[in-house]
Amino acid sequence: MATGFLLNRAAQTLGVHCQNVCRNVTLTQVRGKKRWMKAYVYLMAKKLRLEGPPPPKPRSQKPNWDYHAEVNAFQTRLHENFSLELLKRAFVNPCYLKAESERRQGLGVDTELTALTLEDNIELSAKGEAFAKVFAADWCRASFPSLPNEGVQSVVDHLTGVRTVTYVARRLGIEDLTMSAEFPIPDEVLYSTFMAVIGALQESSGAERAGFFLRDFLVTQMIGRDLFDLWTVVNPMGLLTEELTKRNIPLPEPRLIRSAGASTVLPLYFVGLYSEKKLLAQGPGETLAAAEEEAARVALRKIYGFSENRKPINFSPQKEQQTTVQAISSN
Repeated sequence: MATGFLLNRAAQTLGVHCQNVCRNVTLTQVRGKKRWMKAYVYLMAKKLRLEGPPPPKPRSQKPNWDYHAEVNAFQTRLHENFSLELLKRAFVNPCYLKAESERRQGLGVDTELTALTLEDNIELSAKGEAFAKVFAADWCRASFPSLPNEGVQSVVDHLTGVRTVTYVARRLGIEDLTMSAEFPIPDEVLYSTFMAVIGALQESSGAERAGFFLRDFLVTQMIGRDLFDLWTVVNPMGLLTEELTKRNIPLPEPRLIRSAGASTVLPLYFVGLYSEKKLLAQGPGETLAAAEEEAARVALRKIYGFSENRKPINFSPQKEQQTTVQAISSN
């Protein structure tokens, strides 16, 4: 009984003490975000909607930029041996030199005392473009010997076109090193810069290394491409007739193989092309004419060696190809 009385008394005394202590403690509320942050974020979002995003800046105008180190890193990353002088010259476009001269005149700088010692890349670009077109044509004729000149020219135009070249150039980091008067850099300027890099590599390491460079980065853009996406053929049946006549093969005879949904909104027809009772190709279409045209395209792909089930293009170096052939022959 006495023990219980003592425990209750102690608990009451402790409670009174805690109350006295809590009265002297001031609690402050801590928030994750300040009260002024809401108005600030709202104003910044409104300013962004009215003014739009800030204009893009080239990498050279941002912190921690060393042009000499970036140029060295570029050739090291590509595992190529460039002449450093030629490589830097390949990135200098005429529009940059013109804009820089006008800017210095506007600032009142004496152009004779502070003359630009840079050379433009016009000569390198012309040399690289000529080499790239010749290399692409030779590669196409070697890989697809049955392809006519019109098809070869279409493939060359695709590989050396502005769209393909600029796509490769941006992913190689050439855009960050290009000296241009405008930013973002126009496609024509980036195209000439890429061709100038090829010309610089040809003069630095020879035509063989420049060809390997084009094979690794430009010719690989043919992977997954269809021939008739690059080459526009208006009359595929007429072209097929010409190719079969050159090979002394009887002319093809179109025949309806099967059809489905002929009385519906979405019919489907399969037309086969026969020559000497042998099936050359077959193709689908929503109409008989469309199916016949598609069958002619399939037959042309087989003749030119551009079919969908063809062997993958071998991009390995010649030494590796010889080693593989020797290993297979020895087994």
